[in-house]
Amino acid sequence: MPYPQRPRLFCDDLPTLPVCDQGIVLVTGASGYIGGRLVPELLERGYRVRVMVRSHARSYDDRWPGAQVVEGDALGIEDLEQAMDNVSTAFYLMHSLLLGPEKCADHEIRVARNFRNAASDKHLKRIIYLGGLGDKNDQLSTHLKSRLDVARELVKGAVPVTILRAAVIIGSGSASFEIIKNLVERVPVIFLPDHAKTLCQPISIRDVIKYLVGCLEHEETQGREFDIGGSEILSYENMMKVVAGILEKKRFFPKLPLNLNVFSYFASFITPVPAPITRSLMEGLANEVVCRNSDILSMISFETVPFREAVKRAMKIEEDDKITSRWSDAYPPTCDLAPRLHELSRRTRYTSTHFILTNKAAISLFYSICRIGGREGWFHNNWMWRLRGEIDRLLLGVGMKRGRRSQSELRENDVIDFFRVEKMEPMSRLLLRAEMKLPGLAWLEFTVKPDNQGTNQLNVTAYFEPGGLFGVIYWYVFLPFHYLIFTRLIKAIERRSRSKERL
Repeated sequence: MPYPQRPRLFCDDLPTLPVCDQGIVLVTGASGYIGGRLVPELLERGYRVRVMVRSHARSYDDRWPGAQVVEGDALGIEDLEQAMDNVSTAFYLMHSLLLGPEKCADHEIRVARNFRNAASDKHLKRIIYLGGLGDKNDQLSTHLKSRLDVARELVKGAVPVTILRAAVIIGSGSASFEIIKNLVERVPVIFLPDHAKTLCQPISIRDVIKYLVGCLEHEETQGREFDIGGSEILSYENMMKVVAGILEKKRFFPKLPLNLNVFSYFASFITPVPAPITRSLMEGLANEVVCRNSDILSMISFETVPFREAVKRAMKIEEDDKITSRWSDAYPPTCDLAPRLHELSRRTRYTSTHFILTNKAAISLFYSICRIGGREGWFHNNWMWRLRGEIDRLLLGVGMKRGRRSQSELRENDVIDFFRVEKMEPMSRLLLRAEMKLPGLAWLEFTVKPDNQGTNQLNVTAYFEPGGLFGVIYWYVFLPFHYLIFTRLIKAIERRSRSKERL
Protein backbone atom coordinates (compact mmCIF):
# COMPACT_ATOMS: atom_id res chain seq x y z
CA MET A 1 0.00 0.00 0.00
CA PRO A 2 1.25 3.56 -0.68
CA TYR A 3 2.86 5.67 2.02
CA PRO A 4 2.57 9.45 2.39
CA GLN A 5 5.34 11.29 0.58
CA ARG A 6 5.90 13.74 3.41
CA PRO A 7 4.59 13.45 6.96
CA ARG A 8 2.68 16.30 8.56
CA LEU A 9 5.42 18.33 10.25
CA PHE A 10 5.08 20.59 13.27
CA CYS A 11 8.45 22.28 13.72
CA ASP A 12 8.65 24.40 10.57
CA ASP A 13 8.08 27.55 12.65
CA LEU A 14 10.06 26.47 15.73
CA PRO A 15 12.22 29.43 16.93
CA THR A 16 15.26 27.25 17.73
CA LEU A 17 17.79 26.12 15.12
CA PRO A 18 18.95 22.55 14.41
CA VAL A 19 22.25 21.47 15.97
CA CYS A 20 23.04 18.61 13.61
CA ASP A 21 26.73 18.26 14.45
CA GLN A 22 26.11 16.89 17.94
CA GLY A 23 26.11 13.23 16.88
CA ILE A 24 23.45 10.55 16.74
CA VAL A 25 20.08 11.16 18.42
CA LEU A 26 18.46 8.04 19.86
CA VAL A 27 14.68 7.81 20.11
CA THR A 28 13.31 5.05 22.34
CA GLY A 29 9.60 4.32 22.23
CA ALA A 30 9.62 5.32 18.56
CA SER A 31 6.91 2.79 17.72
CA GLY A 32 4.50 4.59 20.07
CA TYR A 33 2.29 7.63 19.59
CA ILE A 34 4.73 10.41 20.58
CA GLY A 35 7.85 8.75 19.18
CA GLY A 36 6.11 8.11 15.87
CA ARG A 37 5.55 11.88 15.51
CA LEU A 38 8.98 12.92 16.77
CA VAL A 39 11.21 10.87 14.46
CA PRO A 40 10.07 12.51 11.16
CA GLU A 41 10.62 15.95 12.67
CA LEU A 42 14.20 15.13 13.65
CA LEU A 43 14.96 13.64 10.25
CA GLU A 44 13.51 16.66 8.46
CA ARG A 45 15.73 18.98 10.51
CA GLY A 46 18.82 17.07 9.45
CA TYR A 47 19.61 14.99 12.54
CA ARG A 48 21.22 11.57 12.42
CA VAL A 49 18.51 9.48 14.05
CA ARG A 50 18.59 5.99 15.52
CA VAL A 51 15.39 4.40 16.76
CA MET A 52 15.20 1.52 19.20
CA VAL A 53 12.24 -0.84 18.87
CA ARG A 54 11.40 -4.23 20.34
CA SER A 55 10.81 -5.77 16.92
CA HIS A 56 11.81 -4.42 13.52
CA ALA A 57 8.97 -4.06 11.02
CA ARG A 58 9.67 -3.26 7.39
CA SER A 59 7.25 -0.33 7.61
CA TYR A 60 9.71 1.54 9.85
CA ASP A 61 12.14 1.85 6.93
CA ASP A 62 9.35 3.29 4.78
CA ARG A 63 8.13 5.68 7.47
CA TRP A 64 11.56 6.93 8.52
CA PRO A 65 13.89 6.83 5.49
CA GLY A 66 17.40 7.64 6.63
CA ALA A 67 16.90 6.55 10.24
CA GLN A 68 18.83 3.60 11.64
CA VAL A 69 16.48 1.07 13.24
CA VAL A 70 17.86 -1.25 15.93
CA GLU A 71 16.10 -3.98 17.87
CA GLY A 72 16.50 -4.12 21.61
CA ASP A 73 14.94 -4.87 24.97
CA ALA A 74 15.07 -1.99 27.44
CA LEU A 75 15.46 -4.55 30.25
CA GLY A 76 18.69 -5.72 28.65
CA ILE A 77 21.64 -3.51 29.52
CA GLU A 78 23.64 -4.88 26.58
CA ASP A 79 20.85 -4.00 24.14
CA LEU A 80 20.71 -0.48 25.52
CA GLU A 81 24.47 0.00 25.35
CA GLN A 82 24.52 -1.22 21.76
CA ALA A 83 21.72 1.19 20.85
CA MET A 84 23.66 4.02 22.53
CA ASP A 85 26.92 3.56 20.62
CA ASN A 86 28.10 6.99 19.43
CA VAL A 87 24.85 8.60 20.65
CA SER A 88 24.93 12.11 22.06
CA THR A 89 21.29 12.57 23.15
CA ALA A 90 18.61 10.00 23.93
CA PHE A 91 14.87 10.62 24.07
CA TYR A 92 13.21 8.48 26.73
CA LEU A 93 9.62 7.97 25.50
CA MET A 94 8.99 4.47 26.83
CA HIS A 95 6.39 3.51 29.40
CA SER A 96 5.01 0.27 30.80
CA LEU A 97 1.83 1.58 32.34
CA LEU A 98 -0.43 -0.87 30.55
CA LEU A 99 1.22 -3.86 32.16
CA GLY A 100 -1.09 -3.07 35.08
CA PRO A 101 -0.47 -1.35 38.41
CA GLU A 102 1.07 -4.42 40.05
CA LYS A 103 3.75 -4.99 37.41
CA CYS A 104 4.13 -1.44 36.16
CA ALA A 105 6.01 0.22 39.02
CA ASP A 106 8.76 -2.40 39.29
CA HIS A 107 9.14 -2.71 35.52
CA GLU A 108 9.35 1.08 35.04
CA ILE A 109 12.06 1.46 37.67
CA ARG A 110 14.14 -1.41 36.27
CA VAL A 111 13.98 0.05 32.76
CA ALA A 112 14.86 3.55 33.97
CA ARG A 113 17.75 2.22 36.05
CA ASN A 114 19.13 0.25 33.12
CA PHE A 115 18.75 3.26 30.86
CA ARG A 116 20.63 5.69 33.11
CA ASN A 117 23.41 3.14 33.73
CA ALA A 118 23.82 2.47 30.01
CA ALA A 119 23.78 6.20 29.28
CA SER A 120 26.53 6.76 31.85
CA ASP A 121 28.64 3.90 30.52
CA LYS A 122 28.34 5.23 26.95
CA HIS A 123 29.02 8.83 28.04
CA LEU A 124 25.88 10.39 26.61
CA LYS A 125 25.66 14.16 26.82
CA ARG A 126 22.01 14.26 27.85
CA ILE A 127 18.66 12.49 28.19
CA ILE A 128 15.32 14.11 27.34
CA TYR A 129 12.34 12.57 29.10
CA LEU A 130 8.60 13.22 28.66
CA GLY A 131 6.70 12.61 31.88
CA GLY A 132 3.32 13.46 33.38
CA LEU A 133 2.11 16.69 34.96
CA GLY A 134 0.92 16.65 38.57
CA ASP A 135 1.73 18.11 41.98
CA LYS A 136 4.46 15.98 43.56
CA ASN A 137 2.91 16.55 46.98
CA ASP A 138 -0.46 15.08 45.95
CA GLN A 139 -1.44 11.45 46.23
CA LEU A 140 -0.91 10.79 42.54
CA SER A 141 -2.61 8.19 40.37
CA THR A 142 -0.67 5.09 39.36
CA HIS A 143 0.00 6.64 35.96
CA LEU A 144 1.34 9.96 37.26
CA LYS A 145 3.30 8.39 40.12
CA SER A 146 4.96 6.01 37.66
CA ARG A 147 6.00 8.94 35.45
CA LEU A 148 7.41 10.78 38.47
CA ASP A 149 9.32 7.72 39.72
CA VAL A 150 10.96 7.26 36.32
CA ALA A 151 12.14 10.88 36.35
CA ARG A 152 13.60 10.44 39.84
CA GLU A 153 15.43 7.31 38.75
CA LEU A 154 16.88 8.89 35.62
CA VAL A 155 18.32 11.92 37.43
CA LYS A 156 20.33 9.67 39.78
CA GLY A 157 22.80 9.02 36.97
CA ALA A 158 25.77 11.02 35.72
CA VAL A 159 24.07 12.12 32.49
CA PRO A 160 22.06 15.39 32.68
CA VAL A 161 18.33 14.85 32.21
CA THR A 162 15.83 17.31 30.74
CA ILE A 163 12.36 16.51 32.07
CA LEU A 164 9.20 17.73 30.36
CA ARG A 165 5.90 17.19 32.17
CA ALA A 166 2.64 17.30 30.22
CA ALA A 167 -1.02 16.70 31.04
CA VAL A 168 -3.66 15.57 28.53
CA ILE A 169 -2.27 15.50 24.98
CA ILE A 170 -4.76 16.38 22.24
CA GLY A 171 -4.14 15.24 18.69
CA SER A 172 -5.32 12.84 16.04
CA GLY A 173 -4.62 9.33 17.26
CA SER A 174 -4.15 10.21 20.94
CA ALA A 175 -6.04 8.07 23.44
CA SER A 176 -7.30 11.08 25.43
CA PHE A 177 -8.70 12.72 22.33
CA GLU A 178 -10.42 9.56 21.11
CA ILE A 179 -12.01 8.93 24.53
CA ILE A 180 -13.43 12.47 24.79
CA LYS A 181 -14.54 12.69 21.16
CA ASN A 182 -16.25 9.30 21.03
CA LEU A 183 -18.07 9.76 24.34
CA VAL A 184 -19.44 13.11 23.19
CA GLU A 185 -20.23 11.86 19.70
CA ARG A 186 -22.10 8.72 20.73
CA VAL A 187 -23.76 9.36 24.11
CA PRO A 188 -26.56 11.98 24.47
CA VAL A 189 -26.47 11.90 28.28
CA ILE A 190 -23.02 11.49 29.85
CA PHE A 191 -23.06 10.83 33.59
CA LEU A 192 -19.88 12.32 34.99
CA PRO A 193 -18.02 11.47 38.20
CA ASP A 194 -17.28 14.24 40.70
CA HIS A 195 -13.69 14.48 39.49
CA ALA A 196 -14.89 15.77 36.11
CA LYS A 197 -14.51 19.30 37.53
CA THR A 198 -10.80 18.78 38.26
CA LEU A 199 -8.65 21.31 36.42
CA CYS A 200 -6.35 20.30 33.59
CA GLN A 201 -4.02 22.15 31.19
CA PRO A 202 -4.27 20.22 27.93
CA ILE A 203 -1.63 20.55 25.23
CA SER A 204 -1.64 19.90 21.50
CA ILE A 205 0.54 17.08 20.16
CA ARG A 206 2.01 19.71 17.83
CA ASP A 207 3.25 21.70 20.82
CA VAL A 208 4.59 18.64 22.65
CA ILE A 209 6.77 17.79 19.65
CA LYS A 210 7.94 21.39 19.39
CA TYR A 211 9.04 21.41 23.03
CA LEU A 212 10.85 18.07 22.65
CA VAL A 213 12.75 19.26 19.59
CA GLY A 214 13.28 22.71 21.08
CA CYS A 215 14.91 21.23 24.20
CA LEU A 216 17.29 19.27 21.99
CA GLU A 217 18.27 22.52 20.28
CA HIS A 218 18.50 24.73 23.38
CA GLU A 219 21.50 23.91 25.56
CA GLU A 220 20.18 25.80 28.61
CA THR A 221 17.37 23.26 29.02
CA GLN A 222 19.95 20.61 29.90
CA GLY A 223 19.55 19.17 33.40
CA ARG A 224 16.32 21.05 34.11
CA GLU A 225 12.65 20.23 34.62
CA PHE A 226 9.79 22.03 32.86
CA ASP A 227 6.01 21.98 32.89
CA ILE A 228 4.48 22.25 29.43
CA GLY A 229 0.87 22.97 28.57
CA GLY A 230 -1.45 24.94 26.36
CA SER A 231 -2.68 28.45 27.13
CA GLU A 232 -5.97 27.33 28.72
CA ILE A 233 -6.87 25.68 32.01
CA LEU A 234 -10.09 23.69 31.70
CA SER A 235 -12.01 21.11 33.67
CA TYR A 236 -12.62 17.75 32.01
CA GLU A 237 -16.29 18.63 31.88
CA ASN A 238 -15.50 21.88 30.06
CA MET A 239 -13.35 20.02 27.53
CA MET A 240 -16.25 17.70 26.74
CA LYS A 241 -18.60 20.67 26.33
CA VAL A 242 -16.18 22.32 23.91
CA VAL A 243 -16.02 19.12 21.86
CA ALA A 244 -19.83 18.88 21.90
CA GLY A 245 -20.00 22.43 20.52
CA ILE A 246 -17.56 21.64 17.72
CA LEU A 247 -19.53 18.52 16.80
CA GLU A 248 -22.78 20.52 17.08
CA LYS A 249 -24.19 17.92 19.45
CA LYS A 250 -26.63 18.77 22.22
CA ARG A 251 -25.32 16.86 25.21
CA PHE A 252 -26.26 16.68 28.89
CA PHE A 253 -23.73 16.11 31.66
CA PRO A 254 -25.50 15.20 34.93
CA LYS A 255 -23.35 14.35 37.94
CA LEU A 256 -23.37 10.95 39.58
CA PRO A 257 -21.08 9.68 42.36
CA LEU A 258 -19.55 7.15 39.98
CA ASN A 259 -16.50 5.10 40.82
CA LEU A 260 -13.77 5.93 38.29
CA ASN A 261 -13.22 2.24 37.54
CA VAL A 262 -16.93 1.86 36.73
CA PHE A 263 -16.87 4.99 34.56
CA SER A 264 -13.77 3.88 32.67
CA TYR A 265 -15.25 0.41 32.10
CA PHE A 266 -18.39 2.01 30.68
CA ALA A 267 -16.32 4.37 28.52
CA SER A 268 -14.38 1.46 27.07
CA PHE A 269 -17.58 0.11 25.46
CA ILE A 270 -18.35 3.46 23.84
CA THR A 271 -14.90 4.47 22.65
CA PRO A 272 -12.18 2.67 20.64
CA VAL A 273 -9.89 2.78 23.69
CA PRO A 274 -9.91 -0.43 25.81
CA ALA A 275 -10.64 -0.46 29.53
CA PRO A 276 -7.01 -0.79 30.75
CA ILE A 277 -6.07 2.45 29.00
CA THR A 278 -9.22 4.38 29.93
CA ARG A 279 -8.84 3.28 33.54
CA SER A 280 -5.18 4.31 33.65
CA LEU A 281 -5.93 7.73 32.19
CA MET A 282 -9.09 8.36 34.21
CA GLU A 283 -7.41 7.57 37.50
CA GLY A 284 -5.62 10.86 36.90
CA LEU A 285 -8.91 12.79 37.03
CA ALA A 286 -8.49 12.98 40.79
CA ASN A 287 -5.27 15.01 40.38
CA GLU A 288 -5.15 18.63 39.26
CA VAL A 289 -2.70 18.77 36.38
CA VAL A 290 -1.72 22.36 35.60
CA CYS A 291 1.66 23.98 34.96
CA ARG A 292 3.37 25.19 38.15
CA ASN A 293 6.16 27.03 36.36
CA SER A 294 6.53 28.75 33.00
CA ASP A 295 10.34 28.73 32.71
CA ILE A 296 10.21 26.96 29.34
CA LEU A 297 8.46 29.96 27.76
CA SER A 298 11.53 32.17 28.18
CA MET A 299 13.70 29.67 26.31
CA ILE A 300 11.42 28.15 23.68
CA SER A 301 8.78 30.74 22.90
CA PHE A 302 6.00 30.12 20.40
CA GLU A 303 2.23 30.49 20.28
CA THR A 304 0.62 27.29 21.53
CA VAL A 305 -2.49 25.85 19.89
CA PRO A 306 -5.73 26.59 21.81
CA PHE A 307 -7.76 23.59 22.92
CA ARG A 308 -10.61 24.24 20.49
CA GLU A 309 -8.20 24.58 17.57
CA ALA A 310 -6.28 21.42 18.60
CA VAL A 311 -9.54 19.45 18.58
CA LYS A 312 -10.55 20.84 15.19
CA ARG A 313 -7.18 19.97 13.69
CA ALA A 314 -7.35 16.45 15.09
CA MET A 315 -10.82 15.97 13.65
CA LYS A 316 -9.72 17.29 10.25
CA ILE A 317 -6.77 14.88 10.11
CA GLU A 318 -9.12 12.02 11.02
CA GLU A 319 -11.56 13.12 8.33
CA ASP A 320 -8.75 13.29 5.76
CA ASP A 321 -7.55 9.83 6.85
CA LYS A 322 -4.01 11.09 7.46
CA ILE A 323 -3.21 9.88 10.99
CA THR A 324 0.51 9.05 11.11
CA SER A 325 0.71 7.44 14.57
CA ARG A 326 -1.90 6.27 17.08
CA TRP A 327 -2.19 5.06 20.66
CA SER A 328 -2.91 1.54 19.35
CA ASP A 329 0.57 1.34 17.75
CA ALA A 330 1.96 0.08 21.06
CA TYR A 331 -1.09 -1.60 22.60
CA PRO A 332 -1.56 -4.16 24.07
CA PRO A 333 1.65 -3.91 26.09
CA THR A 334 2.72 -7.38 25.04
CA CYS A 335 2.32 -6.74 21.30
CA ASP A 336 6.08 -6.42 20.76
CA LEU A 337 6.74 -9.52 22.85
CA ALA A 338 4.19 -11.80 21.19
CA PRO A 339 5.80 -14.60 19.16
CA ARG A 340 5.60 -14.26 15.38
CA LEU A 341 4.24 -17.11 13.32
CA HIS A 342 7.65 -17.84 11.83
CA GLU A 343 9.24 -17.86 15.30
CA LEU A 344 7.28 -20.87 16.54
CA SER A 345 9.42 -23.97 17.03
CA ARG A 346 6.96 -26.03 14.97
CA ARG A 347 3.91 -25.56 12.80
CA THR A 348 0.75 -24.52 14.60
CA ARG A 349 -1.30 -27.46 15.77
CA TYR A 350 -4.39 -26.45 13.81
CA THR A 351 -4.95 -24.78 10.44
CA SER A 352 -8.06 -24.14 8.37
CA THR A 353 -7.74 -23.00 4.73
CA HIS A 354 -10.39 -21.84 2.27
CA PHE A 355 -9.88 -20.55 -1.27
CA ILE A 356 -11.51 -19.49 -4.51
CA LEU A 357 -10.20 -19.12 -8.05
CA THR A 358 -10.74 -15.79 -9.76
CA ASN A 359 -9.92 -13.88 -12.92
CA LYS A 360 -9.39 -10.70 -10.91
CA ALA A 361 -5.90 -9.19 -10.97
CA ALA A 362 -3.57 -9.78 -8.00
CA ILE A 363 -3.07 -6.06 -7.43
CA SER A 364 -6.82 -5.51 -7.22
CA LEU A 365 -7.39 -8.51 -4.94
CA PHE A 366 -4.64 -7.40 -2.59
CA TYR A 367 -5.97 -3.84 -2.50
CA SER A 368 -9.37 -5.21 -1.53
CA ILE A 369 -7.82 -7.41 1.19
CA CYS A 370 -6.09 -4.37 2.66
CA ARG A 371 -9.43 -2.55 3.07
CA ILE A 372 -10.92 -5.00 5.58
CA GLY A 373 -11.84 -3.87 9.07
CA GLY A 374 -12.34 -0.43 10.52
CA ARG A 375 -15.20 1.65 9.15
CA GLU A 376 -15.77 -0.70 6.19
CA GLY A 377 -16.15 -3.76 8.39
CA TRP A 378 -15.34 -7.31 7.32
CA PHE A 379 -17.49 -7.22 4.17
CA HIS A 380 -19.77 -10.05 5.33
CA ASN A 381 -21.24 -11.40 8.59
CA ASN A 382 -20.26 -8.16 10.32
CA TRP A 383 -22.60 -8.88 13.22
CA MET A 384 -20.57 -12.01 14.04
CA TRP A 385 -17.29 -10.08 14.08
CA ARG A 386 -18.86 -7.35 16.23
CA LEU A 387 -20.30 -9.90 18.66
CA ARG A 388 -16.85 -11.48 19.09
CA GLY A 389 -15.46 -8.01 19.71
CA GLU A 390 -18.05 -7.19 22.39
CA ILE A 391 -17.32 -10.48 24.17
CA ASP A 392 -13.64 -9.54 24.10
CA ARG A 393 -14.41 -6.12 25.63
CA LEU A 394 -16.39 -7.79 28.43
CA LEU A 395 -13.21 -9.76 29.17
CA LEU A 396 -11.20 -6.47 29.16
CA GLY A 397 -9.66 -7.30 25.80
CA VAL A 398 -8.97 -4.93 22.92
CA GLY A 399 -12.31 -5.55 21.18
CA MET A 400 -13.34 -4.53 17.67
CA LYS A 401 -13.70 -0.79 18.25
CA ARG A 402 -9.96 -0.11 17.91
CA GLY A 403 -10.63 0.11 14.19
CA ARG A 404 -7.71 1.19 12.01
CA ARG A 405 -5.21 4.03 11.96
CA SER A 406 -6.07 4.64 8.31
CA GLN A 407 -8.74 3.20 6.07
CA SER A 408 -6.82 3.89 2.85
CA GLU A 409 -3.31 2.91 3.96
CA LEU A 410 -1.91 -0.17 5.67
CA ARG A 411 1.55 -0.99 6.99
CA GLU A 412 3.19 -3.61 9.18
CA ASN A 413 2.34 -3.24 12.88
CA ASP A 414 -0.93 -1.43 12.09
CA VAL A 415 -4.03 -2.50 13.99
CA ILE A 416 -7.11 -3.87 12.22
CA ASP A 417 -9.80 -4.18 14.90
CA PHE A 418 -8.62 -7.05 17.15
CA PHE A 419 -5.80 -8.04 14.79
CA ARG A 420 -2.37 -6.55 14.11
CA VAL A 421 -0.48 -6.68 10.82
CA GLU A 422 2.46 -9.00 11.43
CA LYS A 423 3.70 -9.40 7.87
CA MET A 424 2.85 -7.72 4.61
CA GLU A 425 4.17 -8.76 1.21
CA PRO A 426 2.73 -6.42 -1.44
CA MET A 427 0.37 -8.04 -3.92
CA SER A 428 0.69 -11.50 -2.39
CA ARG A 429 0.38 -11.88 1.41
CA LEU A 430 -1.15 -10.23 4.48
CA LEU A 431 -0.60 -11.95 7.84
CA LEU A 432 -2.63 -10.78 10.83
CA ARG A 433 -1.91 -11.71 14.46
CA ALA A 434 -4.92 -11.98 16.78
CA GLU A 435 -4.83 -9.79 19.90
CA MET A 436 -8.21 -10.63 21.37
CA LYS A 437 -8.51 -12.77 24.51
CA LEU A 438 -7.89 -16.35 23.39
CA PRO A 439 -6.90 -19.69 24.97
CA GLY A 440 -3.90 -19.83 22.67
CA LEU A 441 -2.19 -18.02 19.78
CA ALA A 442 -3.95 -17.28 16.50
CA TRP A 443 -3.21 -15.80 13.08
CA LEU A 444 -5.25 -15.05 9.96
CA GLU A 445 -3.44 -15.09 6.62
CA PHE A 446 -4.59 -13.87 3.21
CA THR A 447 -2.60 -14.85 0.12
CA VAL A 448 -2.95 -14.30 -3.62
CA LYS A 449 -1.23 -16.94 -5.77
CA PRO A 450 -1.24 -17.23 -9.59
CA ASP A 451 -1.94 -20.65 -11.07
CA ASN A 452 -1.12 -22.22 -14.45
CA GLN A 453 -4.49 -21.35 -15.98
CA GLY A 454 -3.97 -17.60 -15.92
CA THR A 455 -6.18 -17.11 -12.88
CA ASN A 456 -5.39 -16.24 -9.27
CA GLN A 457 -6.08 -18.29 -6.16
CA LEU A 458 -7.34 -16.21 -3.25
CA ASN A 459 -6.73 -18.00 0.06
CA VAL A 460 -7.55 -17.37 3.69
CA THR A 461 -5.91 -19.54 6.36
CA ALA A 462 -6.55 -19.56 10.10
CA TYR A 463 -3.66 -20.77 12.28
CA PHE A 464 -4.17 -21.71 15.92
CA GLU A 465 -1.79 -22.94 18.61
CA PRO A 466 -3.93 -23.94 21.63
CA GLY A 467 -2.90 -23.14 25.16
CA GLY A 468 -3.97 -26.30 26.94
CA LEU A 469 -7.16 -28.34 26.87
CA PHE A 470 -9.46 -25.31 26.79
CA GLY A 471 -7.67 -24.12 23.66
CA VAL A 472 -8.36 -27.45 21.94
CA ILE A 473 -12.04 -27.26 22.91
CA TYR A 474 -12.19 -23.66 21.70
CA TRP A 475 -10.85 -24.64 18.26
CA TYR A 476 -13.35 -27.45 17.71
CA VAL A 477 -16.30 -25.40 18.97
CA PHE A 478 -15.65 -22.66 16.41
CA LEU A 479 -14.37 -24.85 13.56
CA PRO A 480 -17.86 -25.33 12.01
CA PHE A 481 -18.19 -21.54 11.68
CA HIS A 482 -14.95 -21.20 9.68
CA TYR A 483 -16.49 -22.31 6.40
CA LEU A 484 -19.41 -19.91 6.77
CA ILE A 485 -17.26 -16.94 7.79
CA PHE A 486 -14.13 -17.35 5.69
CA THR A 487 -15.63 -18.51 2.39
CA ARG A 488 -18.07 -15.61 2.42
CA LEU A 489 -15.26 -13.24 3.39
CA ILE A 490 -13.01 -14.13 0.46
CA LYS A 491 -15.98 -14.07 -1.93
CA ALA A 492 -16.78 -10.56 -0.72
CA ILE A 493 -13.13 -9.56 -1.19
CA GLU A 494 -13.25 -10.92 -4.73
CA ARG A 495 -16.50 -9.07 -5.52
CA ARG A 496 -15.01 -5.76 -4.38
CA SER A 497 -11.94 -6.22 -6.59
CA ARG A 498 -11.72 -4.77 -10.08
CA SER A 499 -11.50 -7.04 -13.07
CA LYS A 500 -8.30 -7.11 -15.15
CA GLU A 501 -10.08 -5.31 -17.95
CA ARG A 502 -10.80 -2.31 -15.73
CA LEU A 503 -7.25 -1.91 -14.43
